[in-house]
This record gives sequence, structure tokens and C-alpha cells, in this order.
Amino acid sequence: MVFSLPDGLPSGRFERWGSVEVWVSGELPDDVDELWVRLLGRAGVTGLYPHLCRPGSPVRPVDPGAADAVDLEGVLAADFAEYRRRRLPFWSAPASVEVPEDVEPWPHDPGPPFTRWPGLAPAVPDSGAGPTPEEAAARTVADLLCAEPYAASLALALVPARRSADVPAVAGWSRGGPLPLLGALLRSWEERFGARVVAAYGGELHVSVARPPLDPAHAELLALEHVLTTADNIVDDPPTPFLEYARELVGRTDWRFWWD
Repeated sequence: MVFSLPDGLPSGRFERWGSVEVWVSGELPDDVDELWVRLLGRAGVTGLYPHLCRPGSPVRPVDPGAADAVDLEGVLAADFAEYRRRRLPFWSAPASVEVPEDVEPWPHDPGPPFTRWPGLAPAVPDSGAGPTPEEAAARTVADLLCAEPYAASLALALVPARRSADVPAVAGWSRGGPLPLLGALLRSWEERFGARVVAAYGGELHVSVARPPLDPAHAELLALEHVLTTADNIVDDPPTPFLEYARELVGRTDWRFWWD
């Protein structure tokens, strides 16, 4: 045994993921959402973060410390400038595309209402009135397992990490954008919104949120950060108008990112 296991776990095994040992369940317990609250609540002490993954997937761990060197504001400002340069022609003059009569055409996307990088979305203070990060994560896990058609293929892992945001790097999940930048964003969302990574498998990343933005203007700033992850479900699949995507983030306690 590489580390002591908390009580109440289902049967499982240790696996070597790169340089670390990770415990992986044989099957998901029926009370996984209740177990999640306990495991995540103790993670600051145990150093073990609960995580949903697809067992047997190849892992290519990345040093989570690479996120320390990311100048988040500087990188996002440069990325937005380049993103706006490439997309501005589509926002300004929508292309005329013929579609069959029985197909609803995609709505025009005028793009973000910013001409330059507006800065990170302000943090939402913890008023004590909403769910805790542990409760929000457990709710996201329960909703995900109910909605995910391949939920039976997922396993519960306990990943040794300094924080929830570092789990994708430690787990070697590499189907998204650059992991150092994504790790820096996830760390920042942890601090500003009480976000926690709950799952990464295939090309999907699922994040729970305890303190989401509560007004449209705030959500627009956050939506721009989501866009700059390069996630396909935000940018191109389908091309949801930016303001529509931002409105959907108001009060939303789960964020899904998907890369092709």
C-alpha cells in the first residue's frame, strides 16, 4: 500500500501514473456523491483528491508546477488579441451559408463585447449562504453520472495532489488546451469561484462551482476566460453566440469543457 486509504471506499487497486501511485476503484459506489463530500473535505489533510476518470486510458503526467510560471493576465491578454484578430471578420460580416429548408441556421455571433482584454472576472466572495465547494462538487458528480451515457465506464480515483486544480496535470489528462495555462486558470477559478475539478476523461473536463457569477456583466468577463481555454464546445461546436453562452453562466454551478 502506497498511502493509507480513507474509510468507506469500494474495492479498488493502486495504479502507477507516471511517478505517482493513484488509487482507482473497481466500480463506482452507489453513494459516490455522499462519499465525495467526505473525501474532498479531507483532501487538504490527506493530499488525496477524488476524481472521476476512465480507467485504462494512457496517462502522460505533466508537472503541475508549470502552472506557477504562467503569467495568467499576460497570456490571456495576448491570446485574446490573437483570437479577436482571427474571428473579427466573422463577427463583423456573417457569412451567407445555404442550409436545407428543414435545418435551422446557426445564429450570428457578434463576439465578445470587448475590443481589448478586460481583465479577469472579479472573485465572488464567500457569503456563507451558498453551497460549500464540497457540496457543489458532490452535486456536479451526481448530475454528471445521471446524464453521462458512459457513466458505467468511469471510476473513482484518489489522486495525490496539492490542490484540485492540479489533478488533470498529475493524472496526465492531455486532451484539452495547454495544461500549464489550463492549470493556472483552474487554480484561479478555485480561488475566485470555489471551483473544483471533478472529472477528466476523453476530451471532457468537468468543473464544479460553489460561487458562480450572479449578473450578466460579470458572466461576460468569465465567459471570455472560458473561450480562451480553446474548448470546442464554446468556440465551434456549435458556435454559440458569445452573449448567449455568457448568460448561461449566471448562477451555473457546473462548467463543462470539451475538446475534439
